[in-house]
Amino acid sequence: MTVSIVLYGIKSCDTMRKARQWLDSHGIGYIFHDYKSQGVPPEQLANWVAAVGWEKLLNRAGTTFRGLPDADRQGLDEARAVALMLAHPSLIKRPVLVRGSDVTLGFKPDIYATLFGVE
Repeated sequence: MTVSIVLYGIKSCDTMRKARQWLDSHGIGYIFHDYKSQGVPPEQLANWVAAVGWEKLLNRAGTTFRGLPDADRQGLDEARAVALMLAHPSLIKRPVLVRGSDVTLGFKPDIYATLFGVE
C-alpha cells in the first residue's frame, strides 16, 4: 500500500527549500502544496490543529504575525488562531508534512530520516 505524502508550505521559504531538497535527495516522492497561493481548506487546517495543536501550528515568530494589529495578537484562542491562519496562510508554521494520517511540523533532517527510515 502506498502512503501519499503531501508537503505543505510556501515555495519561497528557505526551510521549505531544505525540506524539499532533503526529500528529493532521498528519492521520496511527494506532492507540494503552496498554501500561500493555493490556500488551505478549513477541514485540512482543522485536522492539523487536532493532530498538533493550534499553539504549535501558529507561527508567532514570522513577520506576518508581528505585522498583525495588537488586537489580533492578544488573547488568542483556538477559534481566533484558526481564523487568522485561514485569512493569512503565512501564519502557519512550515513545512507541514502529511504522511497518511501523520502530521509533522518543521524540518529537521534527523526527524525526516527517522520518519522515512533512511540514514
